Amino acid sequence: MRGWRKYKVRETTEAIVGAVTGSLAAPSSLLLGRYDNDGCLQYTGRTTTLAQTVSSRVAELLAPAQRGHPWRGWSFSAGWGSRGTLNVTLVEPELVVEVGIDVARDASGRWRHPAVLHRARPDLSPADVPHMTSPPR
Repeated sequence: MRGWRKYKVRETTEAIVGAVTGSLAAPSSLLLGRYDNDGCLQYTGRTTTLAQTVSSRVAELLAPAQRGHPWRGWSFSAGWGSRGTLNVTLVEPELVVEVGIDVARDASGRWRHPAVLHRARPDLSPADVPHMTSPPR
């Protein structure tokens, strides 16, 4: 049999929750980040829509953002090729989550496709999350 087969390469990794779509009490998706080598929290991507039970569990672990949130004043695209922006609620960047990601990244190192939330990792601190790296050129 001849032909092409397409394989999506996925990996599991950790990221820091920096914002949510929807309300803080019932987040629809999580906006994720990682610190760069200069110590700035950079946006890496967002999750797929959360199931209601998962949303409730994650909401219990989130806290509203305090002054000085690194993403204050930022806007986030609603999707590839979209001019729309997401309505987000910033949260304290303290919660670490484990996500499944497609390894495809854009030129700035952000994940090209939404991440799938596997679980919250309250046993990890943001310092335990790998730093954001640019993809090889």
